[in-house]
Amino acid sequence: MRTIGLLCILTLKAWGELRAGAAERDITPPAGAPLAGYYYNRAATGTHDPLHVKALVLESDGVRIALVTCDLTNLPESIASAARRQAGIPATHVMISATHTHTSPIVLGGFNRYNLSGEPKRMAEDYAARLPGIIAGAISDAVAHLQPARLSASIGNEASIAFNRRYWLKNGSVGWNPGKGNPEIVRPAGAVDPQIPLLYIEGVDGTPIAAYLNYAIHLDTIGGTEFSADLANPLSEALRAVKGKNFMTLFTMGCAGNVNHINVQSKVKQSGAGEAARIGTILAAAALKSMDRLEPVEDHRISARSEIVPLALRESTAAEQTQARATAATFGQTSAAPFLDLVKAARILEVAERKGVPLQAEVQVLRMGKDLAWVGLPGEVFVELGLQLKTQSPLRWTIVATQSNASLGYMPNRAAYAQGAYEVVSTRLAPGWAERLVERALAILSEGAKE
Repeated sequence: MRTIGLLCILTLKAWGELRAGAAERDITPPAGAPLAGYYYNRAATGTHDPLHVKALVLESDGVRIALVTCDLTNLPESIASAARRQAGIPATHVMISATHTHTSPIVLGGFNRYNLSGEPKRMAEDYAARLPGIIAGAISDAVAHLQPARLSASIGNEASIAFNRRYWLKNGSVGWNPGKGNPEIVRPAGAVDPQIPLLYIEGVDGTPIAAYLNYAIHLDTIGGTEFSADLANPLSEALRAVKGKNFMTLFTMGCAGNVNHINVQSKVKQSGAGEAARIGTILAAAALKSMDRLEPVEDHRISARSEIVPLALRESTAAEQTQARATAATFGQTSAAPFLDLVKAARILEVAERKGVPLQAEVQVLRMGKDLAWVGLPGEVFVELGLQLKTQSPLRWTIVATQSNASLGYMPNRAAYAQGAYEVVSTRLAPGWAERLVERALAILSEGAKE
């Protein structure tokens, strides 16, 4: 296993002053740019609400970390790496997370399933070329705004808006998003995580600066063909209405690979701007309630470590690869092959393109003192793995931010493979390798706890 991180731990009994800075930049492309999120091509007709990159920089004793969120469906590793190299902070101290909103532009970088051509391809290429500089610019802006600050943490709870989207059916199979009121549903096939880890940053004079909020839910609520940050936008606006116009909220997706907002027992339609606003407002209310329980993070010693973990890939036969190439001819078309055929073909072709080279997954851990850590994982991790990581972490506050520094697709727990359904058809990983990422994260957390 190759370690690329730089472990920077300050052992002074009295540590320095904490400074914090926050900044954001608009990353909304023009109308006509191709939208990501699904298995067919569509062009944006406009903007419902702007997309942003948001950066929070924390500094103590001259050591900095940058926590960055982007209103994007996916963040290719090539884009994240380029932005981290330009950030002016050691790359291993920079965590860049995609919120996974499904109403954001296609970001080219490696394999993609969209078969873009002509003007849509030109727009996507131009966007990808400019994006790293914009992300790095937001980090630089946050550095320029560094000021003496206080950091507090709490854990909220909201169990009414997240649902496991995999269900045992009466025929003994597991269905993915089986539909509201489906009489074949027996019970959920997995868990949810109702916790809302929350960090609150304010100036030493009490001026609100920012909040960092994490929750395990898919951002696929608003729908349509307009750019939108989905529920992260009304969440941010609600907290800004309380904390002031300059207050910034960073949202990261927890382990929600098999979790979304659909309540199959409710007959109410759950899509559109109103639904995104409802869920975002509920999250904001839960965050505000948990602010009554904030406790100061007084140990400001900063450390950072990253490991590259090679992940074994799923195998396919020559016949499956031939069929996948035939199916791929319909990528991006409105009259494409059946959905799961598209999903399987995309997975087989991407894996085959690697010619046996394992996926390189970065496990990143940023720490502040003995109580607080952020864990960055590069994909859509199943909720059971996130619960394991947080439960077994030796730290009081462990925040798991997925879609961080890369987007390697679905990462199911081992038990899900025998159950099948969409996420398992899609995943590039062989069974058990997502657990390996959790093991490495826990090892890094435990090693740091001994320092």
